[in-house]
Amino acid sequence: GLTGSIPPELGSLTELELLNLSGNELSGEIPPEIGSLMNLTSLNIDSNDLSGSIPPELGSLTELTHLYLYDNDLSGSIPPDLGSLTELTKLYLYDNELSGSIPPEIGSLPNLTALDLGNNYLTGSIPPEIGSLTELTKLYLSGNELSGSIPPEIGSLPGLIDLHLFYNELSGSIPLEIGNLTVL
Repeated sequence: GLTGSIPPELGSLTELELLNLSGNELSGEIPPEIGSLMNLTSLNIDSNDLSGSIPPELGSLTELTHLYLYDNDLSGSIPPDLGSLTELTKLYLYDNELSGSIPPEIGSLPNLTALDLGNNYLTGSIPPEIGSLTELTKLYLSGNELSGSIPPEIGSLPGLIDLHLFYNELSGSIPLEIGNLTVL
């Protein structure tokens, strides 16, 4: 039942490892000061009423393994800076109002097992760099405005179990490489 905004003063809690403010009624923007929490391994601010853009400063949280910002009213583009979060295993940004293209830097997350960008307003093509996410088991891009063809590089994800591409503007044929996904 927490209301109001997230105080920027939380950025001074430099020893904090877990910040979970999920399932409240917090509003306003995510303070960029959160990017100062260098020991943070999990940031859960999902299921609130947050607005504004995702601060690029979150790309400084190099120990982060879980980033849950889903089910808010966040807008703007996905910051390419998130590609610096090389320890990240789960990135959930679904059910927001994010727009623009998926940054190719997302392909720089070697430990990512789950990527959910569904139900936003993302446009452009699916970046082929997603094929570099060899640990990925879940890829959810449905409910956007993505266009172009499905990149054959998706066939390079040996552990992919779930692939959701529906409700987009994708075109062309399904790449033969999808047949490589034997656990899909």
